[in-house]
Amino acid sequence: MNFEMKYLVTPRYLTKPSKRRSGQRMDPGVKFIVVHDTGNPNSSASANVRYYENSRNEMSASAHLFVDDREILECIPALTAPPEKAWHVLYSVQTDNQLFGYDANNAAIGVEYCYGDRIDADEAYRKYVWVIAYACHKYGLDPAKSVVGHFFLDPRRKSDPVTGLAHSRRTYEQLLRDVVSEYRACRNEIPDPAAEWGRENVSGTVTATVKLNLRRGAPSTRAPVHQSVPAGTKLDYAFLVRKGEAVNGNRVWYADAAGNYFWSGGVR
Repeated sequence: MNFEMKYLVTPRYLTKPSKRRSGQRMDPGVKFIVVHDTGNPNSSASANVRYYENSRNEMSASAHLFVDDREILECIPALTAPPEKAWHVLYSVQTDNQLFGYDANNAAIGVEYCYGDRIDADEAYRKYVWVIAYACHKYGLDPAKSVVGHFFLDPRRKSDPVTGLAHSRRTYEQLLRDVVSEYRACRNEIPDPAAEWGRENVSGTVTATVKLNLRRGAPSTRAPVHQSVPAGTKLDYAFLVRKGEAVNGNRVWYADAAGNYFWSGGVR
């Protein structure tokens, strides 16, 4: 099945052999995905990869991919070449083995989210969600069962990616939902709106209070923009959606008869 290649994954491999990149292949192959954030606000993908390269023989901690608003960089092969091991979860922590039957360093891709005031949170998040979904597609993983946060594996020490997502006004639970939605959308698997988003046949008219984007195909800020309307525009809706993407904590969206979605927080 085809997968929509919205973005480019750029290889910028660390030198091997080194502490950060041993060059060892993933022995069982890719079995799950561990999602991280950098823990270093305003550090870009390129800056992180450069730091990893410059310190490649000083420490062993590593990850496969760094994602910001501009690019998706792969510093240890995972998607652009046969996958190699990276050291992104402590071997002494056994939660990964209990959940998936494998150690994360041996069998999981580590994806780092870059965040901060100088990074466009929406664009970085779109790329982050997409590359996680793409990894699931590439390795035949169920996106609803194969993605786990670093904090979930090592709760005493780690809070990623919860911290980075919160900076971007999003939650870990939302990330998991959005990865599944992105996976289905990029594979052209059409969801049932009633089951997927709680869409109800409720109609009416509202007025935009801000410049508002009407999104094609899904109640999500990641969906393509069909049209932007100025404040004061009257909008007819044919559906009410109760389980769309949460924006400022509000998951309610409207949809017009043509299936274009707009967030309820931008109307009255």
